[in-house]
Amino acid sequence: MMESVPDGAEVVASRQEARRLTAPPLLVVDAVTDFLDAHGIGRGPLSWRRIGDGHSNITYLVRRGGESVVLRRGPRPPLPRSTHDMVREARIQRILGGHGIPVPEIVAVCEDASVLGVPFYLMRRLDGTVVTDTVPAHLAPAARRRATGEAVVDALVALHGIDVTQGELASLGSPGGYLRRQVDRFRGLWEVNTTRALPAVERIADWLAGNLPPSQAASVVHGDYRMGNLMFAPRAPARILAILDWEMATLGDPLADLGYLTATWSEAGAVATPLELTPVTREPGHLTRRELAERYCSRTGLDLTPLPWYQTLALWKAAIFCEAIRTRWLRGERPDDTVFGPSLEAGVPRLLEAAAGHAGLAATPRG
Repeated sequence: MMESVPDGAEVVASRQEARRLTAPPLLVVDAVTDFLDAHGIGRGPLSWRRIGDGHSNITYLVRRGGESVVLRRGPRPPLPRSTHDMVREARIQRILGGHGIPVPEIVAVCEDASVLGVPFYLMRRLDGTVVTDTVPAHLAPAARRRATGEAVVDALVALHGIDVTQGELASLGSPGGYLRRQVDRFRGLWEVNTTRALPAVERIADWLAGNLPPSQAASVVHGDYRMGNLMFAPRAPARILAILDWEMATLGDPLADLGYLTATWSEAGAVATPLELTPVTREPGHLTRRELAERYCSRTGLDLTPLPWYQTLALWKAAIFCEAIRTRWLRGERPDDTVFGPSLEAGVPRLLEAAAGHAGLAATPRG
């Protein structure tokens, strides 16, 4: 259901009202209206609806007259350093669209943080389906469930097949040393984003640092490649209409994406973690983690012997990222979060236990 009346907290009517709030709002109607006017997008009053299942950046469907756009912005300040860069995220999608990767069309980018308190961008609305808690009817038959998983892998293979040594892509980062940087960076992030001691973090970090695999290739790494960040076409056959949420994208080791995809993929018999955001793949007919990996291997020729290392990295990083969310919630910086933040008291240790399992490390007592 679309809203058209500001609630006075998350959405306010004017900049003047926004200045009176202790916590900045997420949408300011007159500011967004002025920005749409400046870019010739629609006429008349706005209506809006918050969409997506992300716990980091925030996305709204905005309608005005006969036009619909999707507004994507970072969370309320204060923002962790080097994250939530909407300008960079929009640029990456524009570049990848030119390489034939299915991404939303970027309509406009606002670099001026004074408009909404943070930079944001607008995307063209797509008519598609994101699979989370239910399987849409056109993907429900067993054969189409299998084809859905195959489409997930094939889109990742296409992304990883782009030459990152030429053109604008080469300016997005240096893939050399990517794995070492990931371990070092996230080890440091734990110390500044936690309020408790969980010894498994350092234990797993030591294992990752001591068992770094050599990178076999360099590619664009999405960084959060999972079913919930993929939009499927609204009709059969299963086809990826767009890959969403490019906040974490950089250049690096492609197996980091495969490790994340397979480690967070829900399958029957696997222990649930806070990253089980598309639980429907536990149902019969969907590919297993092993089948995902085998299809990827058959299309890339990469050696997947070290895949458990990448799966460990994925879940360990997720634990640290989720701990930062929990700490922000404890500090009152996520006032609308009544479910996810509180769940991370036990959820982060579960992620660490799953990471240790992929590494073959014995469980350690929770700190």
